[in-house]
Amino acid sequence: MNDGSSSGNLADTLRNELHRYSPGEKLPSSRALVDRFGVSPVTVSRALAALAAEGLVVTRPGAGAYRAHRGDGAPRAVDTSWQQVALTVEDQHGEPAPRVVDASGVIASLAVPPPGVIAFNGGYLHPSLQPEQALGAALARAARRPGAWERPPLEGLTPLRAWFAREAGGPGAAIGTANVLVTAGGQAALTTALRALAPPGSPVLVESPTYPGAMAVARAAGLRPVPVPMDDDGVRPDLLAEAFAATGARVFLCQPLLQNPTGTILAPDRRRRITEIAHAAGAFLVEDDFARRLGHGAELPPPLVADDPYGTVVHVTSLTKPTSPSLRVGALIARGPVMERLRAIQIVDSFFVPRPLQEATLELVGAPAWPRHLRAVSAGLRERRAAMLAALHHALPGLAAGVRAPSGGYQLWLRLPDGTDESALTAASLRAGTAVAPGRPYFAAEAPAPYVRLSFADTSGTEEIVEGVRRFAAACAETGVTGGPHDAG
Repeated sequence: MNDGSSSGNLADTLRNELHRYSPGEKLPSSRALVDRFGVSPVTVSRALAALAAEGLVVTRPGAGAYRAHRGDGAPRAVDTSWQQVALTVEDQHGEPAPRVVDASGVIASLAVPPPGVIAFNGGYLHPSLQPEQALGAALARAARRPGAWERPPLEGLTPLRAWFAREAGGPGAAIGTANVLVTAGGQAALTTALRALAPPGSPVLVESPTYPGAMAVARAAGLRPVPVPMDDDGVRPDLLAEAFAATGARVFLCQPLLQNPTGTILAPDRRRRITEIAHAAGAFLVEDDFARRLGHGAELPPPLVADDPYGTVVHVTSLTKPTSPSLRVGALIARGPVMERLRAIQIVDSFFVPRPLQEATLELVGAPAWPRHLRAVSAGLRERRAAMLAALHHALPGLAAGVRAPSGGYQLWLRLPDGTDESALTAASLRAGTAVAPGRPYFAAEAPAPYVRLSFADTSGTEEIVEGVRRFAAACAETGVTGGPHDAG
C-alpha cells in the first residue's frame, strides 16, 4: 500500500484482518500501521475512526485501538412490542382516532436515486440551476453582519418580513410586516398552519390530486384529508362548496398557482369564488404558493392573499424551491387573531428560525445576482420542459398526446392507460435507470385513474432528459404500457 492509499482502503484491509485478534486484544499501534502500509498518520486515524463508528474497534486515548467485544457498539435487544399499543390506542375519554404518521410520500420525493439513475422523481433544482456562488457569497456577507449570531425576533427579522410582505402584497401594500411570520421553509409552514387551524380528528379539504407532503402533515396532526376534485381550470367551486357543507371542515388547503402535480393555474373566475366559499363556511383557505418563483416566463397571477378582503387566506411561501434544498426559509402570511395562534405554535415547536440563515437570505434576495438567478431558473426550466415534452412525443406519442404543457413549475402529470400497474411501471423504470413518481400517493382517496409524475428540475439538461425518457419508454414497453390513456394496460 503506497502513500496515496485512502483511509477507506485501509479501513477495508483492517476490517478483513480483525479476525486475527481476540475480542479486547490491542491492534498494532498507529506508528506500526503507518510503517506497514506507507500511509500518513491522518489516514490511519481516519480508518480507525471509521471502524470505531461501525462498532468493530474501541479506541482509547493514549492507549491505542482494540478489537471490540461482541457486544461493544451494538445496541442491546429491547422488547418494544408494547409501543404498538401505546402509539395506536385511543384516549380513554373518547378523543379522536390515533394519528397516522406516514412519510413515504415525502421520502419518495427526497430520496436520492442510486448512481447512474436519472432523477425524474425529484422536487428540487439540479445543482447546475442552484445559485451556489450567490448563496456562498450571501452566507459570507451575513457572517460579517453585526449581531449575526444573536437571537432574532421570534417572528423573524423585520427587514426579511417586510420583503416577504412586499413580494406577496404587491405595490398596493395590502400586506404589512406584522402579517408575516418567518418559517423554516414551506413544509414547516404547512405543519404550523394545519396544527393552528384545525383540531385533531377534524376534516381538512384538499385538492385531488395534491402534494403528498401536505396530506402527510395533515394526517400526522390527526386530521382527515378529504379530496375535492379538480379539472383543467383548478379546483371545482361547486364541489368545494358541497364538501364544506358535507364535512363541516374549517380548512381548505390548495395550490392555486402551478399546482403539484398537475401544473394547473386556478382560473381567474374561480379565484374570488373559492375565497368566498371558504369565507361563507367560516373556514380558512391555506394557500401553498410554493412555485411562485418557478415560472417559465409568462406573467403569473398574484397570490390569493393579496386580494383577500376577509382574512380568510393563510398564505405559505418559501425560497427553498428556487434556490437550494438547504435554504429552508419561508413565511406564513395571515391577518387577524390567527397570526397569534400561528406565532405561538411555531415558538413552542422550534422557538425561531436561526438568525444566520435569515441574514443570509436577506443578503441573497437583496443582491443584484438574485433577479439574474430567477431569470436563469425560468430559462432552464423552460428548456427542460420543452425537451421532456419533445422526447415524450417522440418515444411515447400515445401517452404524450394528453399531456398539458405547464406555464411554470418542474413536472409533467402523465395519464396512463386504464389498468396500468403504477408500482410495476415505477419498478421497471427504476431498473431501466430512471426514477419516476407513481400517481397514487397524490390522491387522498381512491385514484380515479393511473398516473405518473415526471419531474425535469433535477436534471442536467436536454441530453439527460432525452436519455431518461428513452429508459422510461423501455419500462413502458416492458410492462405493456403502449397506448393512449383509455386503452387497456
